[in-house]
Amino acid sequence: SQVEDAFTQPPFNCSDCTDVETSVSRVAELHDALYLFALVRNKTVATDPDQRTRMSGKAAVQKAEMTFAGQSGSVKINANGTRDPSFVVYTLTASDTNQLVIQIDTTLRPGNAYRNTTITNLFTSESVMWVSRGGVRPVNQPKCGFGGNQCPLTFQEQYLAFVIAAIGAFIIIVILLIFVFCWVIRSRQREEALQNRVWQISFGNLTKPSQKSHSTSRYSLQSSLTTSTRMTMDSKKETELHAFFFLFNDAVVARKHNIRHYLGRKETLEMRQLHGLDHDNLNKFIGICDDGPQFMTIWRYCGRGSLRDVIEKGTLQMDWFFKFSIMRDISEGIHYLHHSVLGAHGWLSSGTCLVDERWQLKITFHGCKYIKETENKHAKNLLWTAPELIRDIDPLGTKAGDIYSFAIICSEIVTRKSAWNVEESHIDVDELVYKLKRGGKNPPRPDLSGDNENEVNSSMLLLIKDCWAEDPAVRPNSDQVRALVKSINHGRSANLMDHVFNVLEQYASNLEEEVESRMKELVEEKKKSDILLYRMLPRQVAEKLKLGQAVEPEGFDCVTIFFSDVVSFTTLASRSTPIQVVNLLNDLYSTFDAIIDEHDVYKVETIGDGYLCVSGLPHRNGNEHAKEVAEMSKALLKAIRIFKIPHLPSEKIQIRIGMHTGSSVAGVVGITMPRYCLFGDSVNTAARMESNGKPMRIHISAETNHFLTEVIGGYRTELRGEVIIKGKGTIETYWLLED
Repeated sequence: SQVEDAFTQPPFNCSDCTDVETSVSRVAELHDALYLFALVRNKTVATDPDQRTRMSGKAAVQKAEMTFAGQSGSVKINANGTRDPSFVVYTLTASDTNQLVIQIDTTLRPGNAYRNTTITNLFTSESVMWVSRGGVRPVNQPKCGFGGNQCPLTFQEQYLAFVIAAIGAFIIIVILLIFVFCWVIRSRQREEALQNRVWQISFGNLTKPSQKSHSTSRYSLQSSLTTSTRMTMDSKKETELHAFFFLFNDAVVARKHNIRHYLGRKETLEMRQLHGLDHDNLNKFIGICDDGPQFMTIWRYCGRGSLRDVIEKGTLQMDWFFKFSIMRDISEGIHYLHHSVLGAHGWLSSGTCLVDERWQLKITFHGCKYIKETENKHAKNLLWTAPELIRDIDPLGTKAGDIYSFAIICSEIVTRKSAWNVEESHIDVDELVYKLKRGGKNPPRPDLSGDNENEVNSSMLLLIKDCWAEDPAVRPNSDQVRALVKSINHGRSANLMDHVFNVLEQYASNLEEEVESRMKELVEEKKKSDILLYRMLPRQVAEKLKLGQAVEPEGFDCVTIFFSDVVSFTTLASRSTPIQVVNLLNDLYSTFDAIIDEHDVYKVETIGDGYLCVSGLPHRNGNEHAKEVAEMSKALLKAIRIFKIPHLPSEKIQIRIGMHTGSSVAGVVGITMPRYCLFGDSVNTAARMESNGKPMRIHISAETNHFLTEVIGGYRTELRGEVIIKGKGTIETYWLLED
């Protein structure tokens, strides 16, 4: 009891004692052991009166089995006399105070083996025990092992190479993607720029027809352009709306626009799309020219002009198939336009329907929306515009509006008259446009009746009337119009040129006979012209000129030249009228010409009463030239003796003849009325022989005498003696004697 009392004294059970020194860490167990001893002692004393036995250890162990609350916690002594362990787990709170979290109670088996263990959790959450660790339980084994040599590799250490490779690959891929993206963008820009250059026409590349004909040789112009195109281009004159040019040897037409437009991205895209359109019944858009005096759109040239021009001329005979072909071409062009990126035309009229050299119709001035938005239609052009568009003033038009315009154009084709027959009926255009705009139950429409009404298919007339219906919703679309037009021709696809060829085949036999007849006439006329040409020029020279070859001057070493003159011709002329003089010379020279044809002599010219001939050129005849001229001279003297002057029968003609043999040069002089002329001193000498001769005598030079008497032989001559010749001095001459 004293021990128990002592345990209640300080330092036990004292929480505010200031004079007590700090006890050792195991003092609680010491307290419980002594307290247990006291409790056991009390039990043995109370139960065992024998002092010797109650003090034995065996008795104490037997009495020690008990449970009490000690300073170290609940103390439970088992039958073995050992204490059943009881463990408690404390943790530090956030305020650094102890907090009981787990209590473990055990019961020992004999031999101090654990028999039963009871664990009591005194916490609501496990994170309470690990406040200082952020509420996270520590691992069973250190991360790097108990020796510190089992540390796992970090992500950086384990995957650094892969990360670097991945980052590098990513950077390379990004760079490649950026490069590819930039390359694609650049390629598109270059492609767009290249496509833009195709339709951007420089004014310096446009050549007017007049300049083209001056700057291009005739051969190259004929090789690059057809005759019809060249002729029509030369005859075309620039108008207020159109100008005509050559673009790299291709004929084009430029449509002028008063406003110079800025081409943004939207406009350039439209131009590329417009340039890419290609259809047999659409006129090809070449491009735009914005660096000239005016902003112009360039289109392919169609030689026969617009359909309006063809109809207004009225010179063309249109049968039903011709009309059908034109209307079919228009429907095909409209159908293609309505299914293209352009949509509607909006400005369709007979003026925007062109006809090429093959009589194929092509629709022009399609697209160009940004241009049409800034231009106003002329009042006369509104005659082809649908009434709803006149009321709404829509410059771009609609597909239904194009169908209405198609009907008006067809009415022109059917009647072969201008739209609404304005010129012949003298209708006021403004008044007609007002009536169209007003509309009503019975709006005005063109008259389809005419002299050739029976030629037109009735189905086509019904289609035209359906197409110009006042209500746009009632009008057929381009697909229906195209199908109906084809059905009218029973689906046949023969074009206009095939029709023309069939017509030509029908006349082929007649044409062949006509051509054959004309060819015969042509051959006869050619013979006549050749005879006339050969009379004016030597045959060799004439043949070269006919072939377009140049006739070079040619030198001849030895020829014989003949000169003759009518004696006292002035006296005869004074006694005759001019007509009589001409008739006299014509009769005389005709006689001479007949004699010349019998000899190898060429007549050079006649000047008044003078007569010039030569032998030995242009046809070389060896040494026979002197003989030919001598024989001709004798024949002329014989003929002149029997020649009669019609108006002076009592008078006789006398002539002087001069001959000389020597070298000479001959050539064609002039382009208009070319003449084959002789040049050289021999010509002058022959002329002097004639002028110094005597009537009805043949005066020859020593050279001619040498040829006649020594080279050829057989001719009789007589020495005249020395004669003073102008420019020659004194020379020896001869007379050629007749037989």
